Amino acid sequence: MTLQEGQRVKLAADLRLGGPIEVSGAVIGILSLASDTEGTVEEVVVHVGEDVDAREYERLKSLLDSYGDGMPPESKGQLEQKVGALYPAWVVFQEQGPLVTVRVRFDNGFILDASPQDLYVPV
Repeated sequence: MTLQEGQRVKLAADLRLGGPIEVSGAVIGILSLASDTEGTVEEVVVHVGEDVDAREYERLKSLLDSYGDGMPPESKGQLEQKVGALYPAWVVFQEQGPLVTVRVRFDNGFILDASPQDLYVPV
């Protein structure tokens, strides 16, 4: 499920935002946002992280599908081998799907940008 701009969400789990905060050499605490902290999605960004092998599989498979019947048997065989060797990378790419990140403005004033949408649940 992809979140939408303007959608109300809440954090699915406690989220530690940084390391220990120090003032004058003394540790005063760690900043965290509690689970169920509510906010509004301001921006949704879909990142398509296709890698080189998946892109090459797509290109060669298209070439094979379009022109394979008219190719010399040796050339077609070599192309089929290359497509077969790249197929596992294609499967991994298909299983991963696109990475979706969001910018959420929490009701308490904090803004969390470029965070994976899996951190949130709709309200």
